[in-house]
Amino acid sequence: MQANTIDEVIEQLEAIIQQTLKDENPMGYFAVLYYQVTVNVKEGIANNYYGDGKRMEMLDVIFANRYLDAYAKFQQSMPCTQSWQYAFETTRKFWPTVMQNLLLGINAHINLDLGIAALQACPGQGIDGLKDDFDKINTVLAGLVADVEKSMIKIWPTFKFLLQKLAKTDTFLINFSLEEARNGAWKFATELAVLNPAQQEEAIVASDKKIAEIALLISKPGFFISSIFIFIRMGEIGSVSKKMQALQFKNNTSV
Repeated sequence: MQANTIDEVIEQLEAIIQQTLKDENPMGYFAVLYYQVTVNVKEGIANNYYGDGKRMEMLDVIFANRYLDAYAKFQQSMPCTQSWQYAFETTRKFWPTVMQNLLLGINAHINLDLGIAALQACPGQGIDGLKDDFDKINTVLAGLVADVEKSMIKIWPTFKFLLQKLAKTDTFLINFSLEEARNGAWKFATELAVLNPAQQEEAIVASDKKIAEIALLISKPGFFISSIFIFIRMGEIGSVSKKMQALQFKNNTSV
């Protein structure tokens, strides 16, 4: 399931979405979200939003291929990174909310995969030239928070009331801090850039272990927050496929 162009990435994501819709598989939640991110990036490249559109497409493809590879390996019962393994295994359980499933995917893909992809797109000292476009793609990611909140209201109507009462400090989605995750991804990329291949591999394995520990906190955040998530889960409306449709917030998403 490896892609060579951003269009092929979109095709692969569409295939995952259609299969998970058919199977009522919660793995589709992240695929729907990621599809929309990729479409946004493609539009940005077409509109010359990025300083180097060709390089941005290469980064996007490398980045996406890490998810596609992990997804395919998990489907075939082959080992993948610990962070993705945990995220995928969690989709098979009843109690995690849609939000938690999304966060687990975001955790694996941004905290681990994004830094590795940046390094592979611009090895060594070339990483410095990527910074401006890296920040721009992160702006795209940051803009998803409000869209995801709107989608969550469709899945769990009480969420709107909760956001109003908590002044939009929506438990985990904001506290998880996408900004911190993105900054961490850049730091990780620059740290890897000065290492030799063997050292890079060791650093990636060590980082994956730490990120898997974050995943555990997302799925089991303690009694109080877990109680809130149980309350949310019991109030979620619809089948898996209906929830995937609710996560659609761009008109061109093929769900």
